[in-house]
Amino acid sequence: MTKIISPVDIKTRQTLDLRAGDTVRVEQKIVEKGKTRLQSFEGLILAVKHGKTAGATFTVRKIASGVGVEKVFPLYSPSIDSINVVRRSKVRKSKLYYIRDKVSREIRRQMRHIRTVKEVPGEVGEEVVEGIEKTTTE
Repeated sequence: MTKIISPVDIKTRQTLDLRAGDTVRVEQKIVEKGKTRLQSFEGLILAVKHGKTAGATFTVRKIASGVGVEKVFPLYSPSIDSINVVRRSKVRKSKLYYIRDKVSREIRRQMRHIRTVKEVPGEVGEEVVEGIEKTTTE
């Protein structure tokens, strides 16, 4: 007689080969006002901890509206509907925490090269009429 303890299919979760550097889409069940919906979270796996044990977790990072967001998902959580590997990357480290600093450095570098150009009205051949620039032909 087999007892079902968890609604999660543990065998399929164990066969998932999640590694740091993989891009995954995690479908999570969200309960709102008595209704259940699926919300996807797609991002890069930074770390996989505790192997395939009952307390196994994996950390996923994505950029949402220009802000880095990280979530730690338990591998055998019943609130996770599915985990799909979208893309695999070859990495040389088991924990990719340096990505946090790397992204912020790249943004700072890009901000250095941006220059704001402000046009000054009233130069030769231009007049401003109620916020609309018109070029006069003389």
